Amino acid sequence: EGSELLSLFLTRSKTSLKQESGPEILSGAPHRPTYPPTDRRPIMASSSVAYMTVGQRLDSFIESIDPSLSPTTKLYACVVCASVGFSFLLLNGRGSNAGGPDASGGPKSASKNESSSSGPSRRSGGGVSAASASSGGGRREPKWGVLKALNVVAALAFLFSVIRFASDASRHMSDSTSLLKFMSIWSALLCYFFGFFGISFVDAEGFSVAGEETKTTEKTTKKAAGEEEDDDEDGGPGKKTAPAGSRSIPEKPQHANLHPPAPSAPVCSDPTSRAPITKKALPPNLQGMPDNEIAALVLSGVVKDHQLEKLLSPARAVPVRRIVFERKLSSLNRGGALDELPHEPSLDYGRVHGANCEIVVGYVPLPCGVIGPLTLDGETVYVPMATTEGCLVASANRGCKAISQGGGARSAVIRDGITRAPCVRMRSAMEAAELKLWCEDPANFARLKSAFESTTSFGKLLGAHPTVAGRNVYLRLRCFSGDAMGMNMVSKGSLAVIELLRSTFPSLELVALSGNMCTDKKAAATNWIEGRGKSVVVEATIPKDVVRATLKTTVPAMVNTNLQKNLVGSAMAGALGGFNAHAANIVTAIFLATGQDPAQNVESSNCITLLEETPTGDLWISCTMPSVEVGTVGGGTGLPAQASCLRAIGCKGGGANPGDNARKLARVVAASVLAGELSLLAALAANTLVQAHMIHNR
Repeated sequence: EGSELLSLFLTRSKTSLKQESGPEILSGAPHRPTYPPTDRRPIMASSSVAYMTVGQRLDSFIESIDPSLSPTTKLYACVVCASVGFSFLLLNGRGSNAGGPDASGGPKSASKNESSSSGPSRRSGGGVSAASASSGGGRREPKWGVLKALNVVAALAFLFSVIRFASDASRHMSDSTSLLKFMSIWSALLCYFFGFFGISFVDAEGFSVAGEETKTTEKTTKKAAGEEEDDDEDGGPGKKTAPAGSRSIPEKPQHANLHPPAPSAPVCSDPTSRAPITKKALPPNLQGMPDNEIAALVLSGVVKDHQLEKLLSPARAVPVRRIVFERKLSSLNRGGALDELPHEPSLDYGRVHGANCEIVVGYVPLPCGVIGPLTLDGETVYVPMATTEGCLVASANRGCKAISQGGGARSAVIRDGITRAPCVRMRSAMEAAELKLWCEDPANFARLKSAFESTTSFGKLLGAHPTVAGRNVYLRLRCFSGDAMGMNMVSKGSLAVIELLRSTFPSLELVALSGNMCTDKKAAATNWIEGRGKSVVVEATIPKDVVRATLKTTVPAMVNTNLQKNLVGSAMAGALGGFNAHAANIVTAIFLATGQDPAQNVESSNCITLLEETPTGDLWISCTMPSVEVGTVGGGTGLPAQASCLRAIGCKGGGANPGDNARKLARVVAASVLAGELSLLAALAANTLVQAHMIHNR
């Protein structure tokens, strides 16, 4: 039948061409074929209906409809508008994000969600609600389940209609009513397909990011509910085993107040974040609203926290942002942590005298930002950073987001002990050798330990390692110092050890209490190899989708950049402990914010960053830092502003067990370095570093 129809169509086409061809065609003159006027009789009455094409039949049928009842253009418009409108309504319908704002986006909707965004959640036991988190900051999610089902139905309907038409093509071709039904079905299906794929193309990246955030939030909610728990921190019988050949972060017991990753990208991470702000969804009277209501809009995602300076003013953005972080920290039982962090010129000089500085003439204010939420060892932390380098806080914040989207980082303190190495001089090299052997005897070390610990309540002597150079002996003493950084503690104990040695070796002469084998505030291989302070290792696995969506690059590009820059480049430069991108940036900023000795960033920034691509294509990253020197009591940690920053982290003062808070601070420093390494390596791999700094760090 198909062959007969084709031959009839070709024959009629040739006949029509001969009839319509005249001298104009042969002479090359312009020719416009004329068609007989169409009458309004039913098409079925036409004698030539069997020889008309599908398009001619459809045109004739539409022309036969009374224009007064349904004009041709309106008929087509109704079909197209109905299909596209249905697709658009479906794609933009409200999803399951009960915590999102109202459609109006006004302050009323923000206030309605204030409790779920900032206060304790009934389900999460004090954390940010999962509903608010899954909404991605108030964004409406498509009904993906309905879309998938409709796609299947539409595809099957299209295939069924084609097969049905092909099974009896001649009858359907001659029956205008049947033909109209098929054409209407096909038109509607095509409109649906084009409408669906068109809208998906416009917002594909946004939907993919929303899907990743939703998956991460669901994973976080399950962990918070206790569905995936291990026995203990060190890995007990309940520890999960990863598939062979893959790297994974061992699971820790998850806390109920775990915050989801930040829904917004930091300022310097993505060129789209530097685009003009779209105020379409913002309240028209934003600047006239109270600070509490604006903070509620930030918590609900209607306003991005990094846009406050543009939407309000720099002076007003700071107190609004403080309200936001106060509510976030309150959900972690750290309410009031920022009360003593000044945001107006103030300093209690009485706290400075005799403790921090002499000949005081004033103070230098430093901007202090906060990065996070950072998921570390199953907990949510926010990390203050004091710096004058633009883009640093925003970049580290992007790294925090990527880590949290990947399930969080795991860390461990593998060595803990501050060191001091007095230089003593003997009468001969033989006496120096005798002193070395004496100190290495276990019984004599017990005497040294007793003398050292008689000077301190918390300090414990862990080791004494003498090194001989001619008549000189450098006795490197390693001491556990509790939650203090420990330099004063180990120095006082070292003097007691020297007095004991003098009683046994009368010729011993103390040259210097610090003989530079400690080694304090200088680059040294002994710190890189033996460690000093806290030796920390931290790791995380970043899914490849997060690398693309959040870090804007690929896993192979980041692995190659780290290899060529951090490993090969540092080796060619003869680096000592500097096999990283910019660990010192993060370490110094946290040290300044938390009252640490900023000069100790020299050895504390020793770090090697390693990246690998997992068998599943994800990114595994680790930072090993052998000499992080931090404390949570003493020194600058007693100043009000610095104490506020320590409280924000959750490690102010002494811990429940001596050393707990100082070790936590060291792990937070290492995890923040990991976040900074992630973001900078991604910027270098994508070649966006200069562009961001030219805008935000002039």
